[in-house]
Amino acid sequence: MFLTISTSGDAAHPATDLGYLLHKHPDKAQKFSTSHGTAHVFYPEADDERCTAALLLEIDTVALVRKGKGKGRGGAPDAALAQYVNDRPYAASSLLAVALSHVFSSALRGVCTARPERAAAPLPLRIEVPALPARGGTGLVRALFEPLGWTVTADPVPLDTEFPQWGDSRYVRLVLKSRTLTLAEALRHLYVLLPVLDDAKHYWVAPDEVDKLLRAGEGWLPGHPEQKLITSRYLSRRWSLTRQATERLELVRLAEADDSEVEEIDNAVEEETETEERPAPLAVQRRDAIVAALHACGAARVLDLGCGQGQLVQALLKDVRFTEIVGVDVSVRALTIASRRLKLDRMGERQAARVKLVQGSLAYTDKRLVGYDAAVLSEVIEHLDLPRLPALEYSVFGHARPRTVLVTTPNVEYNVRWETLPAGHVRHGDHRFEWTREEFRAWAATVAARHGYNVEFLPVGPEDPEVGPPTQMAVFTLTTEKEAKAA
Repeated sequence: MFLTISTSGDAAHPATDLGYLLHKHPDKAQKFSTSHGTAHVFYPEADDERCTAALLLEIDTVALVRKGKGKGRGGAPDAALAQYVNDRPYAASSLLAVALSHVFSSALRGVCTARPERAAAPLPLRIEVPALPARGGTGLVRALFEPLGWTVTADPVPLDTEFPQWGDSRYVRLVLKSRTLTLAEALRHLYVLLPVLDDAKHYWVAPDEVDKLLRAGEGWLPGHPEQKLITSRYLSRRWSLTRQATERLELVRLAEADDSEVEEIDNAVEEETETEERPAPLAVQRRDAIVAALHACGAARVLDLGCGQGQLVQALLKDVRFTEIVGVDVSVRALTIASRRLKLDRMGERQAARVKLVQGSLAYTDKRLVGYDAAVLSEVIEHLDLPRLPALEYSVFGHARPRTVLVTTPNVEYNVRWETLPAGHVRHGDHRFEWTREEFRAWAATVAARHGYNVEFLPVGPEDPEVGPPTQMAVFTLTTEKEAKAA
């Protein structure tokens, strides 16, 4: 199993700097023990103008069989068919990817104390893999590498040069060239995509493989056009891990689109608690008020926007009048807890057909949310910065346009009645604002007028004669039946 990495340079920036970046001296041939054989690093050429580092991996086939036992946990699929006669010693696979991460670990992270400026700068790179399994053909090889900035040459390897009529094998000779990538980026591409093209792994894929994939895919995988295929194959088509990785990659994409950190938008559930929420009386009253309002408008297909841990979705599922319930939240953590609360993995087929949890940001239009009878924004708007409210307003009222929209939010005037709440404090650390009844009514009236809704207001919880109810609710209704049908 063989791979070469080459670069070019000049007297000012000698190609031999590659030795510093890889942390392997060009004048030495070195070897490293791995769990399945021995890795050798040497330099076929090394001068100012051109430098090539080679990685040769000698596989101990007996050790491979003993560790994998040919099948099951850790077993390679090919080894299961032919334990001692297979392509593992020769064709690039997850074995080579693991050797890359072991031998060039610092380079993979972009760490080079001796030449930090070279580690951070793009290099003229040429990478060659003489025998690469390509399950999907040369078209898939190009589809995986070209979007990352590589010029790809993938020449099919014939089954037998003496018998050309037999056709080509599933292997290609791969040559990659680029002048826009750093060495660390190049190594991360190889680390992920070599086992993806082989479509097999020599070891059991555990949950920590998701973290490995996201670390190596940082900066390029979330936006890759073949992200789904890469994720599925890298995780050996384990559905639960693939779903977890996909959700986290979507969160990264949303954060990048929003120019924010993942932690800033994945905050619907506090870090220190993933437990069941204690049924506070006001929370129960709020859910009861929402269910009653949905009954009053005759809604059957309902969106719970910002569903959090799924308490409202759970309440709606208990009522057969709601035929379709969709919970939407940007937080993967919240959706995971909601799934556990609802016991989706053990739910009967008929019940499961009524409910769906999806990840999404309410700051962006989403065609999946169009065409529903009603949408609920329960204790959601106060978690947004005020400048972001117009985006939510358009995505819900302007684009999705359900017949009815229910919005609940705290009444800040009532805060003086909470004995344990210090004066001037909001009810939750993540609340960006809390409105008076007048402020909420003014906002709701403006939204209704702008998007063709009527709005009325209902109290939630015990109504104090001086400061009003603890929670205020606005019920928005499309002004005409024609508009409702069109939506």
